[in-house]
Amino acid sequence: MYKILVLVTFVAVSLTHGNILAPKLKLNDGREIPALALGTWLGNNTKPSANEVELAVGWAIDAGYRHIDTAYAYKIEDQVGRGVASKLNGVPRSELFITTKLSNSHHARDAVIPALQESLQELGLDYVDLYLIHWPLGQFANLTYDFTDYLETWRGMMDAKQQGLAKSIGLSNFNEQMIDRIIDNGLEVPAVLQVEINLNLQQPELLHYCKDKNIVVMGYTPFGSLFYGKAKSDAPPPRVDDPSLIEIAKKYNKTVPQITLRYLIELGVIPIPKSLTKKRIEQNIDVFDFKLTEEERTLLKSFDKGYRTIPQLKWLDHPFYPFKKPLNL
Repeated sequence: MYKILVLVTFVAVSLTHGNILAPKLKLNDGREIPALALGTWLGNNTKPSANEVELAVGWAIDAGYRHIDTAYAYKIEDQVGRGVASKLNGVPRSELFITTKLSNSHHARDAVIPALQESLQELGLDYVDLYLIHWPLGQFANLTYDFTDYLETWRGMMDAKQQGLAKSIGLSNFNEQMIDRIIDNGLEVPAVLQVEINLNLQQPELLHYCKDKNIVVMGYTPFGSLFYGKAKSDAPPPRVDDPSLIEIAKKYNKTVPQITLRYLIELGVIPIPKSLTKKRIEQNIDVFDFKLTEEERTLLKSFDKGYRTIPQLKWLDHPFYPFKKPLNL
């Protein structure tokens, strides 16, 4: 079913004020998820101001976003909650899709529901639409490792869903073998997997695996190293001024970031672009009125170098580190 959905041409729903709603994909639990979300992670070394995320969430909902992605670790769930609350007079809660993620310090089965309840209090909500295990590995607040088996954490997630605190549950930063282990143990198949997906890290094998398992993929850091200010010295091209990308963007009267988002959508991925700028927030959802050609998709595919922007090497020695370990370490 999912495979069929991602192959169809998306048709966005127009809003009365001229903006658009993202189309929806079907989850394996029968629910629907909007095909694009606002990201709210500001980075490891960025301290948010008192209301910048709140404003961004409000602008996003005005622009037609119905999916907001956040996490306990981002320390801005309260701002997300205020941004959502400010729009509930015009947009019913039932039309919004809110995703948040479990703290790494609450991986014990009996710690999952209290952690979610804390997030719900910050968000000012009775439930979230999607709750994800943020990382397969645990780490306590004092930075020592928690070696709780993620199977136990997943059982806690199932408990949260059974109690109605989360409508759907899923994973973030898990690999194929970890997901197989959950399924092989007779536990609920995750509805969603959230991982890094961008031009430099397209993960075709993982996407194929998830299609086969009927797991929807959300892609964080969708712009990767596209912007010079975000690119590390060893990051492969392209950058936002790449001539071939500019040419495609001009053809569709779009920006290079919009072309990137459209490509990820055509891969079947739900991108999670983050912005605190009203104009860019509006631009990032305006990607459902055109379709790339096969030649253009081939060009964009060629930028895949398996380059991971967020490898989290600080957790390399944890037994549940989920990524391929660098050969030079």
